[in-house]
Amino acid sequence: DVQLAESGGGSVQSGGSLELACAGSGYASTTYCKGWFRQSPGKERDVVAFISGDGSTTYADSVKGRFTISQDNAKNALLLRMNNLKPEDTAVYVCAARIIGPYDYCSGDWFTYGWRGRGTQVTVSS
Repeated sequence: DVQLAESGGGSVQSGGSLELACAGSGYASTTYCKGWFRQSPGKERDVVAFISGDGSTTYADSVKGRFTISQDNAKNALLLRMNNLKPEDTAVYVCAARIIGPYDYCSGDWFTYGWRGRGTQVTVSS
């Protein structure tokens, strides 16, 4: 069974940086989509970024140029480097994964991701 666990959240001031990590077990990088999602109180859950098995990446417009999603294959970890953080980035960040079939493609649809972590809080103060 796939298990995911996030780490690296915390509190920073506006303009600061954080790196989130999602440790995974039970799946191979090339056959899974992996993504980061976030949710703030009173707001809908949004996709932040996702990465396909071939390494291609997609970002939400709000984080383009500031966030970088990547994989550390040696550690089987999904990373999210967040630079120039803004107060509106404050949210619970959750990593998720799903199997991708031969005629399937990765997307930012939360409901297609069958494996999810519990989340880590990121708070950005102005």
